[in-house]
Amino acid sequence: MSPSSEEREHFVAVQKNGDGDLTAFKTSSGRTLDYDTALNEVQAGNIAGVNAFKGRDGETYIRGDADGDPTNNLDQLPLF
Repeated sequence: MSPSSEEREHFVAVQKNGDGDLTAFKTSSGRTLDYDTALNEVQAGNIAGVNAFKGRDGETYIRGDADGDPTNNLDQLPLF
């Protein structure tokens, strides 16, 4: 049985490269995850509020769940 969204970690901050692409994430428990590790955690259902999707280029990416609130988009999270 997977943990509820209240029990799962969520992303609270991000790192970006020079192009503005997300490269790392900080979780609510203080863990710092590189993109690949974060993607694995998202796909395993360990992170709340986000999902993995396959882009047109065939690569898999992390994005925030669509909830109509632009303030919690991954791009809007503080940098660390």
